[in-house]
Amino acid sequence: MSSSLIATAHRLADAARIETLRLFRSPELHPDNKAGHGFDPVTEADRSSERAMRAILAAERPHDAILGEEFGSSPGSSGLTWVLDPIDGTRAFMAGAPSWGVLIGVVGADGPIYGIVDQPHLDERFEGGLGRAALTGRNQNWPLRSRVGVSLSQATLMSTYPEVGTPDEQAAFQRVAARARLTRYGLDCYAYALLAAGHVDLVIEAGLQAYDVAAPIAVVQAAGGIVTDWTGGPAHHGGRIIAAGSPELHAEALELLA
Repeated sequence: MSSSLIATAHRLADAARIETLRLFRSPELHPDNKAGHGFDPVTEADRSSERAMRAILAAERPHDAILGEEFGSSPGSSGLTWVLDPIDGTRAFMAGAPSWGVLIGVVGADGPIYGIVDQPHLDERFEGGLGRAALTGRNQNWPLRSRVGVSLSQATLMSTYPEVGTPDEQAAFQRVAARARLTRYGLDCYAYALLAAGHVDLVIEAGLQAYDVAAPIAVVQAAGGIVTDWTGGPAHHGGRIIAAGSPELHAEALELLA
């Protein structure tokens, strides 16, 4: 079963690469705004990427459920759910920045069991779970291992936006940022991939959806890291997320968030 799930996940990632790269940095990209107020962009690349992945799942895994950002939920009977974000970081995609990714997570009764964070433009595929923790790219494989033995005062902290959630959430984030050695912003799912690869030590965010986090959780955990919500509980339903390279660093940051 594991090898079949992994093979299907890679076929989804391959299909999504074709659809996303077709429009990345293209003058034919015309974003729409799906927000009632503000700006929440979606593009044809998002929609075609998710359609391509759903078509493969319909053929190969018809009994599995699906949760996708663009086309919602489809029921299943197997106990497994494929959680898809066809482009995580659509704003970066629009800007021609290579920090976006395709997220493919497989979730069971107790949370994510396998995930892929794929960056098509950089030819980097991070996978974790079911006995795997690896980065594949440029015809080479590298094992993923989060960095350990790092205190908060030595840590690199990342978040997508400087405005982390509500004012109270922002204040909590700043308590951690004030103690970290370096704080950087703007990489969306790529920050979690860099944590799994041992380059980043902490990722803290708020207001996330399940499709934003299922795949990154699997990859980070397979690399030896820890991902929870801000109370230390399960994080795969979204909300407030903290990912850390080690349990010790996680505990140090969690105390400041509480």
